Amino acid sequence: MHMADALMAPAVAGTMYVCSGAAMYQSVRAVRKLEQPEQIPVMGVMGAFVFAAQMVNFTIPGTGSSGHICGGMLLSAVLGPEAGFLTMIGVLLIQCLLFADGGLLALGANIWNMAFYGCFIGGMLIWKQMMKPGMNRRRIAAASVLGCMVSLQLGAFSVVLETLASGITELPFSIFLAAMQPIHLAIGLAEGLITAAVLIFLYEARPSLLWGYQKAQSQTAYGRLSLKQTLGVLAAAFLVTGGLFSLAASASPDGLEWSVERTAGAAELAASGDVYEAASEIQERTALMPDYAFRESETASGTPVSGIAGGCAVLILCVGICKGLRFFSRKAG
Repeated sequence: MHMADALMAPAVAGTMYVCSGAAMYQSVRAVRKLEQPEQIPVMGVMGAFVFAAQMVNFTIPGTGSSGHICGGMLLSAVLGPEAGFLTMIGVLLIQCLLFADGGLLALGANIWNMAFYGCFIGGMLIWKQMMKPGMNRRRIAAASVLGCMVSLQLGAFSVVLETLASGITELPFSIFLAAMQPIHLAIGLAEGLITAAVLIFLYEARPSLLWGYQKAQSQTAYGRLSLKQTLGVLAAAFLVTGGLFSLAASASPDGLEWSVERTAGAAELAASGDVYEAASEIQERTALMPDYAFRESETASGTPVSGIAGGCAVLILCVGICKGLRFFSRKAG
């Protein structure tokens, strides 16, 4: 659901930067109050895993479209909504700057559409409420599916509203809405099942990693694996997903591209103006591997390299910022 710059007017893009920036500011304030330094490596490894998982587009049968997980619901169920939101920002920032996935002008909107709803609606309102009676596999699965489907519907609807506010005449509101919502309902269901599988694994391996577990259960359970072992499994999953499974990703357009093509007759729209040109020039300079491929090369090896390198970049970024800004530190004011 990464929006391109051509789908947004500069004024709308600026508004979404302000909205996402405000949510980021509040998240930073909340995270700095936590005294959980052990969350730092979890934040980095989970961010790397979500980056790699987003590269694996899965086919939506009978549609000619594909989808990928957003990851906000997954991250918030492990890290909490604020830390999960900041981790998602790291993922989307690396995708935008290093791989030109999603426009720089549209980055604020992409953060809102893909991260805010998953973390704060899926995580804080759905996951937190459903886990209050206590965690078990059934509640984890139900919360994962419901949270992902609701957050994807909200994200898809926001895309439609943002294009409407931007005056994109090629995407009439009612027609674009009729394309976006059903396809993202299917994508949300698939993401929910994937999220449920990961969270149930963590529940079995290290239940204390899940957000709110000890508070809900009123006890400490260590699970089958130690924290280091669990992080090792997640790190291995990131490497396998980014380095191997990414090669099997569907080549079909994702839900947003599919909806734009069905509505406007073309998968990509054109935009002109100084702001668009400036944003494009910046991305051309920062994108080391545009579209997850080596420049001027058609070799498939660029995909796994992108998956592993990008995930490592997210891990380093998240851990570096946590250390630099003293997130989760007991000495943080």
